[in-house]
Amino acid sequence: MEEGSDSSKHNNKKPTKRKPVFTKVDQLKPGTTGHTLVANVLSSNTVLHKGRPTPPSVRPTLIAECLIGDETGTIIFTARNQQVDLMKAGTTVILRNAKIDMFKGSMRLAVDKWGRIEVTEPAKFTVKEDNNLSLVEYELVNVVEE
Repeated sequence: MEEGSDSSKHNNKKPTKRKPVFTKVDQLKPGTTGHTLVANVLSSNTVLHKGRPTPPSVRPTLIAECLIGDETGTIIFTARNQQVDLMKAGTTVILRNAKIDMFKGSMRLAVDKWGRIEVTEPAKFTVKEDNNLSLVEYELVNVVEE
């Protein structure tokens, strides 16, 4: 049996997942999606906690704004419901398929049902805290084509 001939057996399996391309915080731009990044959670503040006593089938809504960052800068991540438990200050997370939402003219990072958050080993980088992308205000400009 020659070397490499056993690879033909594997061709009927699902295609291998593409290796994620990791994005740095300072590369994030308004209106972009599909980001995978490693970030440290610096702080987490609950901004909305709606608990409904009835009916039991309706889950309470919990939203926290978490300041996260890497060695290039920081951004506010909007954590929802179960995500809030993962986004604790001091943890390092991998955000997969994250997207940029605009909130009052500034960028917020979020992970919807198509993405995921994984808590990972503590990162070795020092967060660059003086470059908060959520403090940059963007103006909605309508471009008129001539």
